[in-house]
Amino acid sequence: MQNIKNIIFDYGNVVFSINFERVQQSLKALGINNVDEFYGHLQQDPIFDAFDRGQITAVQFRDRVREKAGNANLTDEEIDSAWNSILIGIAEGNHDLLLKLKNKYRTFLLSNINEIHFNYIMKYLKEEFNFDNNDHLFEKVYYSHYTGMRKPEPAIFEKVLQENGLKAEETLFIDDSPQHLAAAKALGIQTFLMTEPDNIQAFAAREKLI
Repeated sequence: MQNIKNIIFDYGNVVFSINFERVQQSLKALGINNVDEFYGHLQQDPIFDAFDRGQITAVQFRDRVREKAGNANLTDEEIDSAWNSILIGIAEGNHDLLLKLKNKYRTFLLSNINEIHFNYIMKYLKEEFNFDNNDHLFEKVYYSHYTGMRKPEPAIFEKVLQENGLKAEETLFIDDSPQHLAAAKALGIQTFLMTEPDNIQAFAAREKLI
């Protein structure tokens, strides 16, 4: 990693901890079979991609889940609770690190997210940290359901680079999904794969980013 001037952060399992096994168990409990094929870290049913792009509403998403589960009586609350069970929380010190990095680099958030998770996280940030959103932690934030694009589509990386006048070779992208990193790397962006038990605080210290 050389000549880094810009850092693009993924959100899930980089800033905000998530647990794929937990949500898979929750979806299974709703009655969804073949949950590994339905929703996982490396593959998922097309409804999740559509939801991440904002192409379907939360109402439509819940109806599709009911259809997949074969249970029209599932409530909105049951579906939202199962879907949000993937969300764990933010480790102490992560926000402080992001603010320090923002003072030294141009920093951006690029997250595949959807209406239900977004609303949950905004409520969590307000209740736990008295933050209205993530905007003050980065120069700019990009959420897939507002852009109509999602990682690993090259267009969403190109959007971040072009809108902000960033040079790919001077930009570091940190994500926990190999397929997302591959797309960024193809555009000349420097990348780092975040895997447990590593975390952004340890990574920043190790790479002497601050």
